[in-house]
Amino acid sequence: MYNESCMCYFPIRESRLKVFLTKQAVKSIRIVPDHVGRKLQLWIRSVSTVGLEITRKIPGYHDEPLKGKRQGQRSIRLSKEYRAIYRILEDNQIEFIQVEEVNKHEY
Repeated sequence: MYNESCMCYFPIRESRLKVFLTKQAVKSIRIVPDHVGRKLQLWIRSVSTVGLEITRKIPGYHDEPLKGKRQGQRSIRLSKEYRAIYRILEDNQIEFIQVEEVNKHEY
């Protein structure tokens, strides 16, 4: 599902958004547990079938805007320990910036 070019597009029929992963996101997905990568794939698939607004309402992802130095970005929870950071670009694309580990010291 993820290729070396880091430009993994998943067209969204309703809103014409494209989802792609930055080089940093692809690198970080390689080192996370398999279930974390699968949940990210499910989120991307959900966005492509039902749209971003409906997918944001799914409580398991805890999709939320970020504050501070990450203002303008959003995060989704992939597990208790991992979240994916993304932003919506002006040209109707969703860019995954990174998948990072969140531990209890960072809360």
